[in-house]
Amino acid sequence: MNRSVLIWFWSLFLAGLLFVVALFFCIGAGWLGEMPSFEQLENPSTAHSTQIISTDNVVIGKFYLQNRSDIAFANLNENVRHALQATEDIRFFEHTGVDLRALLRVIKGALIGDSQGGGSTITQQLAKNLFPREKNQSKFQLVFRKLKEWIIAVRLERSYTKEEIMAMYLNTVEFSDNAFGIKSAAFTYFGKPVDSLRVEEAAVLVGMLKAPYQFNPRIHPKASQQRRNVVLDQMYRYDYLNRESRDSLFKLPLALDFHPDTHTEGMAPYFREYLRMWLKDWCAKNLKPDGTKWNIYKDGLKIYTTIDSRLQRHAEEAQYETLKEIQTTFFNYWKGKDPWKDFPNEWRATYHSCARYKEMKAEGKSDEEIDRVMKTPVKMRIFSYEGGQKDTLMSPYDSIRYHRMILQNGFMAMDPESGFVRAWVGGVNYKYFQYDHVNINTKRQIGSTFKPFVYTVAIRDKGYSPCFRVPNQLVTFEKDDPRFGLLEDWTPHNSDGKYGGTLSLKQALANSINTVSAYLMHEMTPDAVVQLVKGMGVKSEIPNQPSICLGSADISLFEMVGAYSTYANNGVHTEPLFITRIEDKNGNVLQDFVAQKNEVLDEQTNFMMVELLRGVTLNGTAVRLRYRYKLMGDLMGKTGTTQNYSDGWFIGCTPDLIAGSWVGCDDRYIRFNSMQYGQGASTALPIWARFFQKVYADSTNFKNDVTTTHRFPEPAEKLNVDLDCSKADTGSAWREQGSEYE
Repeated sequence: MNRSVLIWFWSLFLAGLLFVVALFFCIGAGWLGEMPSFEQLENPSTAHSTQIISTDNVVIGKFYLQNRSDIAFANLNENVRHALQATEDIRFFEHTGVDLRALLRVIKGALIGDSQGGGSTITQQLAKNLFPREKNQSKFQLVFRKLKEWIIAVRLERSYTKEEIMAMYLNTVEFSDNAFGIKSAAFTYFGKPVDSLRVEEAAVLVGMLKAPYQFNPRIHPKASQQRRNVVLDQMYRYDYLNRESRDSLFKLPLALDFHPDTHTEGMAPYFREYLRMWLKDWCAKNLKPDGTKWNIYKDGLKIYTTIDSRLQRHAEEAQYETLKEIQTTFFNYWKGKDPWKDFPNEWRATYHSCARYKEMKAEGKSDEEIDRVMKTPVKMRIFSYEGGQKDTLMSPYDSIRYHRMILQNGFMAMDPESGFVRAWVGGVNYKYFQYDHVNINTKRQIGSTFKPFVYTVAIRDKGYSPCFRVPNQLVTFEKDDPRFGLLEDWTPHNSDGKYGGTLSLKQALANSINTVSAYLMHEMTPDAVVQLVKGMGVKSEIPNQPSICLGSADISLFEMVGAYSTYANNGVHTEPLFITRIEDKNGNVLQDFVAQKNEVLDEQTNFMMVELLRGVTLNGTAVRLRYRYKLMGDLMGKTGTTQNYSDGWFIGCTPDLIAGSWVGCDDRYIRFNSMQYGQGASTALPIWARFFQKVYADSTNFKNDVTTTHRFPEPAEKLNVDLDCSKADTGSAWREQGSEYE
């Protein structure tokens, strides 16, 4: 070879080398397109879901654009690590971000037509995930993009340890079914944390990384199983499995435990939606250090709530099981009859407000045309207690009527001392009925559950004792009495129409006697009662009218449970609390929350009210708690039924836990028309009772926290009144009457 040829050869070689060096330098400097900064590499931006965490450390829900939660390398078991390395990058712990040996293998395979896999490392794939490629790029642009990813990969290797890179990669990968990251995928497809994944389960998830939809085990189980076996074979090839283990795992079915993470399903959906709206307001008022607003869908906040997942589960099960029985009775009650017959205007308003009617009306269709469509049966899916829903043939018209006749329930439980809300069930099925019946803005007429407030003022201000006797006779509030401001005289009646004799306050409240509540109100003023109730945390507007003594006001279940906490907490009202703290994604505490407390009643007055409310469960309208549901221990509470049976209530307390239950239809005119079926003791109380049966039977924690051996606190100083009214009440017919009816 002559001298000139050598000069040309080395000149071209050096020129090529300089060109490559210059090219990489220009790309790294960002002269040929934007490159991530050092700060971006140190703090890569990915959308993280906000986690809702129960008090017993269970993630009960998330808010997200992408269902993503990070996991640390320490929580990646070896099944996941080995499957990933064997399939994606066996030399991961040896290269520096770009595997030259793998690249040479790819080039060789391309030249001889024998491909032996790709050359991208896990670090390069992480670079692509963190800084995604633009869409519709030319081949020339893709070459530059690939070179950029090499440079980013090398820089990532300098900034993070190998363990951190592997964890980051598994946190950024997209699976399917709206699962982002290995942590979300493990729960979505197998219902378990990552560190509990078996070898074959880890192989399924790692196998999905090649093509998430194509190898989705739910949609394409055969393809997923074949891909899983490829991963298992790779693990055998690199000595992570022996032949016997590989062959036995090949034969296993996929065995999914699919848990789709949606906003309408899962635990406590009504509470999660209430929390979401509350957090939107919190984010508007609380800013990040840089002055921007927190985003609950992207910033990965951790919301530590007071909900106990076990109590929440018991509450949801108690509601479902009980309402399933009551709903059957309700349908049978109305079988062959039309509940809308006497309410044509109300039905017309309901019918005209449905979305399909409005759409056709906006298109200019006549009522006759709309009715023809709405009354034509079509295939549809409706709510059902058998599996949550069912497919059927039904007209849209009948579908509206069917769903409006589904009884709803609101149920809330809380710790009376701490104020922690332990369970929140706003309705029977969030997918079909999204109106939350616990929400502080959802108000219903409360009936006789209001009566204890009237008795409380009488004991506090008038000095009455539980054994103080009151005549059981009609009381008239006259329009001329300036204390009441009525436009006409008002005389409330007992629900059974029986009068005569006298009753002790204890006996009267136990049996919810209207005339006694009216007598006490007549002795005082409505304003005194309203002021007491406000002090017990009720923020709803309460009319300054004597009719409130029978529960004419509309108040939310949330407020009523909070108010009753006063009686269970020795006269101190505790504001219901549903969040204890909020953290950012790195665990920094953004805000702590503590329940507000307010001393409302002195110990003596409060204890006399405890004695009165005990009587309701011992001899009154809630006595079935003991003889039918076999609930023992120290119980107190009050049933409530509105005049037309639209609303059934029960709010009851133990020394450890207070819970409130409401039952009714969303349309108040759709209801039972008899006291036997429509009273709170028949609708709301059974849910409460079944919930506590489940709680007392739960051995996981509640044997010590919630027990039948605890008793309500007694006042420090001895009472100066006698609480034993047994002699005065002996032989009273009211006890038997009141045990079943209000």
